[in-house]
Amino acid sequence: MTSEWSLNIGLIMIACNILAIAIGKFTIQQKGVGPGLPAGPFFGGMGMAELLATTSLGHLLGAGVILGLSGTGAI
Repeated sequence: MTSEWSLNIGLIMIACNILAIAIGKFTIQQKGVGPGLPAGPFFGGMGMAELLATTSLGHLLGAGVILGLSGTGAI
C-alpha cells in the first residue's frame, strides 16, 4: 500500500519534474518546434511540446520514486 498524500510526496513529485525539465533542456535536439509558452523565458525558451514531454517524464519518475520509497518504508 502506498502512502497517503503529504507535503513530502508533493515535494518529491516537484523535484522529479524539475529534474526532468533540466534533463530535457539539455537533451532535446529540436527545440522550439510548435507553439510557445506564455512564459517562455521562464522555462528556458521551451515550447509547449517540450514542456508536456518533460513533465510527463517527470510524473513517471515521480510515481516510481514515490512507490519505491513507500515500498521501502522511507516515506
